[in-house]
Amino acid sequence: MAGQRAGASGQDADWWRDDAPDHGGGDYRHDAPHRDDAPPAGGASVVGQRRRRPDQAPAEAARTGGRAEARRAQQGRGGNGGSGHGGPGGSGGPAGQAGGGRAAARARKKPRNKKKIIIWTAVGAISLVAAAGGAVYLKLNGNIQFFSNDALSSDRPAAAAPDAQGRTPINVLLIGSDSRDGANRDLGGGEDGGARSDTTMLLHVYADHKHAVGVSFPRDALVDIPPCKLPNGKWTKQQSGVMFNSAFSVGNTDQGNPACTQNTVEKLTGIRVDHTIVINFSGFAAMTSAVGGVNVCLPNAIYEGDLNPNLGHKGKQLYPKGEQKVEGQAALDYVRLRHGIGDGSDIGRMKRQQAFMSSLIKQVKGAGMDPTTLLPLADAATKSLLVDEGLNSAAKLMSFALTMKDIDLHNIKFLTTPWKFDKERVALVYPDVNQLWAALKADRTLDGQDASGGTAAPADSSPAAPTPAADPGTAAPATVKGAGIKVAVYNGTTTPGLTTKASATLKTSKFTVTGTGNAAQQNHDTTVVQYGPGEKAGAQTVASLFPGATLEASSKSGISLVLGKDYASANGGAAGAGTPAAPGPLPSSVAQDARSADDDPCSNVSFG
Repeated sequence: MAGQRAGASGQDADWWRDDAPDHGGGDYRHDAPHRDDAPPAGGASVVGQRRRRPDQAPAEAARTGGRAEARRAQQGRGGNGGSGHGGPGGSGGPAGQAGGGRAAARARKKPRNKKKIIIWTAVGAISLVAAAGGAVYLKLNGNIQFFSNDALSSDRPAAAAPDAQGRTPINVLLIGSDSRDGANRDLGGGEDGGARSDTTMLLHVYADHKHAVGVSFPRDALVDIPPCKLPNGKWTKQQSGVMFNSAFSVGNTDQGNPACTQNTVEKLTGIRVDHTIVINFSGFAAMTSAVGGVNVCLPNAIYEGDLNPNLGHKGKQLYPKGEQKVEGQAALDYVRLRHGIGDGSDIGRMKRQQAFMSSLIKQVKGAGMDPTTLLPLADAATKSLLVDEGLNSAAKLMSFALTMKDIDLHNIKFLTTPWKFDKERVALVYPDVNQLWAALKADRTLDGQDASGGTAAPADSSPAAPTPAADPGTAAPATVKGAGIKVAVYNGTTTPGLTTKASATLKTSKFTVTGTGNAAQQNHDTTVVQYGPGEKAGAQTVASLFPGATLEASSKSGISLVLGKDYASANGGAAGAGTPAAPGPLPSSVAQDARSADDDPCSNVSFG
């Protein structure tokens, strides 16, 4: 039997036998070393055979021939015994014994070698995969550019405190840049040098990581821009009543100034931005191609003249009405398109951008929020990303993306800051916008739910909260006449109940209280009356009711009373004591205008 060990059966019992020497010829080696067991001359019976027990039957003669012996003969290893000739390497002599032992050893080792091969192959494969993964991360890290934190304001809002379970909300500023730098020029970047923010959105991921809301800022909204750092290291002065998207252009560089936009958002909202991500046109186009396109919807067909109003004629149709999948340049056209849909304003475009973001998130979540899905997307996006230092690696970006994986599409909301047209520009609506910021700071969803597991705030259909009649201690001086003056009242401290008392004082003097709520920042030491252009006289009248109040000019229209710790102390509250009051409910118009990521892609995609 091939591969059988010597002595394994009776057939191999006489493995040591050699034929007697044939003096008339043959191949018996006379010069071989003397053997005690050499066969006698004349072919007599072998003496000195292996001893056997008395009860053991005589061994059979070894069987000769067979396929196994033929193979051994071909390999020069001799026969299996029997009549084999005992030549070099044959089984009849010591060399044969050694050869048979090695063959047997090799036969015994074969299964173990096979296991080793399998194990080392697996180890090698794992090593290759790990090396490939490491190479991918190194590649992504090499793609990422980041800006320095030293360009951020030194006067920033406090970081969000963790909830009872140790979870913390995350606020991420998303900026789309229309820089003409590099490949952006071919995709329709701005005509002049430098960069502008084509779109800006604050994404608030709630502490429970089960809800998220993206708030779009109108790029034409008039705001105050705080001091910002220039490329030469100097800082600008504060600018008042300027367009929101001009913050990104401060310094006039091809990369833009994301730190200045972040400073502006933090000043405007009172919310600390944890991370900022800037993506340009080429990165956006590549990202949409990496996911295989995004489903969108157009309320009507789009023509060449809609994309290029300077064309002078309608041109051919580029995109049909209805649902369609877009990627690359087509996706970019969709989110940038203003003309040809609705009133052609930036408000309608923001609605389509929110619809696009909803579809993109739906597409990615549908494919699976895991590294297999996210790495190709990250590879496409990171080539054109500019981020803050806290997101300056692929691992950090991946970790942030995975925080969204457990959020149901219906609980991902998008909306625009409360706004109104102000001639050719856009003005933010107060106090509605401050109520929105207060809700996000308190980690309350748009419907008033506390994302840390608290209860819902009571529903409200109007911005103004009901206030009781004034008590004797809040009677206003008889000389103050507030008829016709509208005032919004905010609590700038953590002492609850102040807006109710102040509103009663104002109403006694016939002021109209347009709304109450918490101020964006609740660390005001003194009471402040903020007023817009042309409203200083009305602000002075308000301030006369609140001893020690100071006036503060603002680019925002309307008059706002922000109550400080001085007012809290004078009205029975310990300055800075107590827990922050729950924010008032959002006006129904704000909450109802929000879209969910699972909404019909054809709904709410135009304005006017």
